[in-house]
Amino acid sequence: MSLPSPHKHELLQREYGQSTFQLVQTLRTIEDKAERTRRAHQIVQLIFRLNANLRDQPDAQQKVWNHLYEMADEDLDVDSPFPLTSLAQLHQQPKRVPYPSKSPKLKAYGRSVEDMIAKALTLEDPAEREQATIAIGRTMKFLYRSYSKENAKDITILKHLKELSGGRLELDPVQVDAQNLFEFATNGRPVPFIVPQPRNDRNDRDARRGSSGGGNRRDKQRRGGKKRQEPQQPPQ
Repeated sequence: MSLPSPHKHELLQREYGQSTFQLVQTLRTIEDKAERTRRAHQIVQLIFRLNANLRDQPDAQQKVWNHLYEMADEDLDVDSPFPLTSLAQLHQQPKRVPYPSKSPKLKAYGRSVEDMIAKALTLEDPAEREQATIAIGRTMKFLYRSYSKENAKDITILKHLKELSGGRLELDPVQVDAQNLFEFATNGRPVPFIVPQPRNDRNDRDARRGSSGGGNRRDKQRRGGKKRQEPQQPPQ
């Protein structure tokens, strides 16, 4: 439902000011189209100067020109850089977006996997169909882990894949398990291998003995250097 024209004018006057609204109203009194177009461009530039924040908005130019057209009571014959449309179109009821009413057969995979399977069934080349089946199985295993929070066995994924495809997409379980076809490749670097250094037990014992001995000597010196002080007698 569109707003009445006076209400729309009131909103635009509050946004751009009474003086700007009056300038737009005078455009219809100019008979020469070229002069009318030049004045319209000047008003648009004035609006952007007075409202600098409009420049950061998406499609700001088209928005201001449409407001100019609305403030002129949709009676503005100028050569504008954009097609002029009324604000009434912004208040029209949007078209209903179709929502899928059919729920997926297996909730863990959703409708996207079913669409992928339907696309793979249209492939005539056996090699392409096999590669597509492997990619679908890999995706199903990832989704199953995310949904159930537990690891999925390849035999389970193959069973679900066969069920969703009506038995038309199958893979050899032995080959899937041997080659890890349903596992995503990791891009992480391998753990570096540190070469162990040869140990000399005698040197280690000497080093430990030297460190402990030195510490004991320092402790003895520290204890020996501090003598007990006798209390001084007061002078007689």
